[in-house]
Amino acid sequence: MEALTTSRVVPIQVPCRKLSPAFDNLQSSLEFRRSPCKGGVSIMNHPKLLRPVTASAQPQELTSLGHEGNVVPSKEILDLWRNVEAVCFDVDSTVCVDEGIDELAEFCGAGKAVAEWTARAMGGSVPFEEALAARLSLFKPSLSKVEEFLEKRPPRLSPGIEDLVKKLRANKIDVYLISGGFRQMINPVASILGIPQENIFANNILFGNSGEYVGFDENEPTSRSGGKAKAVQQIRKGRLYKTMAMIGDGATDLEARQPGGADLFICYAGVQLREAVAANAGWLVFKFESLINTLD
Repeated sequence: MEALTTSRVVPIQVPCRKLSPAFDNLQSSLEFRRSPCKGGVSIMNHPKLLRPVTASAQPQELTSLGHEGNVVPSKEILDLWRNVEAVCFDVDSTVCVDEGIDELAEFCGAGKAVAEWTARAMGGSVPFEEALAARLSLFKPSLSKVEEFLEKRPPRLSPGIEDLVKKLRANKIDVYLISGGFRQMINPVASILGIPQENIFANNILFGNSGEYVGFDENEPTSRSGGKAKAVQQIRKGRLYKTMAMIGDGATDLEARQPGGADLFICYAGVQLREAVAANAGWLVFKFESLINTLD
């Protein structure tokens, strides 16, 4: 999206605190198992990897950012939100406070170089598939390294996301996770939130017989530019939803708002404010409570 190539990113500080001890008793788990297909990996469950951390974010002052116009939603936007039948969430910097690939790269010793590529991809200045391949090639994570990362770096959930997902599900609204990140890191998050794995659209790291990195599954729609939009269109066509919303922080999330896809794009800027994305959103929120409070 050429209009987004000069998007400025405003980071927001996110000091963290641990979740309540109730999560220590989670029975869900995550373990890796090589799939029958060449180099593939399937995800199961593993209890010690699901000890998430939640974060609290301090939003930027709106007057300094110039986005007052869509912070207060119009009646049309509120009507769309209140009548939505399915909500699709981005994961990195939305459901979670981190960019998963950046965190994994940092853990593997290539954090700075990979983060630069992530910023370019989310700003829309390079094709997503190019940025994804380039980032992974910089550190080539092995299966053992990914497993170690997941054990030592549990998911850090954005404040309010659990309550929002619970509210949506209580209102019989279906919830999906659509991410350019990896299933290996998203499945634990889905388990915590009670989102079924069939409602996850994400990329998949591929490993060889010895657990070495061999690439990523290029057949996943989210591995390419425009992939999130295609995933949303696929969901809508398959489930015949009348109204859908996409919530995220990046250019690839905004792309999902198009005919046959999402009717509403909500920009969540509680972690990162990408100005060009926020300016084109139907609704700009800094806290998920803003969405919870407007649901019946």
